[in-house]
Amino acid sequence: MRITRERHVYSLGVSEPVATVTAPCSLTVETCDCFNGQVTEDGQPKARLNFSHVNPATGPIVVEGAEPGDVLRVHIRAIRPEKTGALMTAPGAGALPDRVKGDTRICPIADGHFTFMGVELPLNPMIGVIGVAPAGESVPCGTPGDHGGNMDTIGIREGAILRLPVFVKGAYLGLGDLHAAMGDGEVSVTGLEVFGEVDLDLSLEKGASLPCPLLHDGDEVSFLASAETVDGAIHASTGYMHDFLLAKTSLNADEALMLMSLCGHARISQIVDPLKTARFAMPVSVLAKFGVVVE
Repeated sequence: MRITRERHVYSLGVSEPVATVTAPCSLTVETCDCFNGQVTEDGQPKARLNFSHVNPATGPIVVEGAEPGDVLRVHIRAIRPEKTGALMTAPGAGALPDRVKGDTRICPIADGHFTFMGVELPLNPMIGVIGVAPAGESVPCGTPGDHGGNMDTIGIREGAILRLPVFVKGAYLGLGDLHAAMGDGEVSVTGLEVFGEVDLDLSLEKGASLPCPLLHDGDEVSFLASAETVDGAIHASTGYMHDFLLAKTSLNADEALMLMSLCGHARISQIVDPLKTARFAMPVSVLAKFGVVVE
């Protein structure tokens, strides 16, 4: 099934679905860029942007049979960005809000790379916004949380498996904000923002229950947490991994934290959204040595 980008939302929640599917299923989802096509040239003034129309997510997609307490397993089979991307800085935003005047750049994309300031650089396509309806009120697509949303995590890439906790009947999946390239932190306030399409396989894990999104990118398994501060997000994601190890292994609390300190990684995903996102990652190879397999 193909789901076109014309039907999109600016918040994740329960609303009129663009499609209803039965898992397991495969989808191709077209997405807008985070600007919804508003940035079209180098040096474009910020005043020309309507910030009430940013971070659109294609959806929502209702998954029949999904119930609160289930987990929606999303296998990202392919990400295909279009041929140009846009990025920007903005005064008062990003990691260095007092150092920039605000600017935009348009970068061509071809043959596995993009060109920035005349230099060819490699692509690393990923999904910035992906999530389900939260338990309460709808959440703007630009805000991350336990439901997913604008997590801007570079590991949400081609080949990865993202597990999302289901909070409402039908899940109500939405996604968008593709980046052709982005580094950890997203420090300028954007990555290389692109229109594109994503091939997904959806399945349900009944009663599996998760506290937050769980990412398996092939090399590592990570818990993704968002909070008002980076410290808060790191504390939460580290705690979720610690709970996971206590539940899945025979390690005690001290031993589990020792293992995490020896082999795990506390990483920053993004520091520019209304809530900050961090992840705690453990190598798949290390988990396997302790009898933990995440597929």
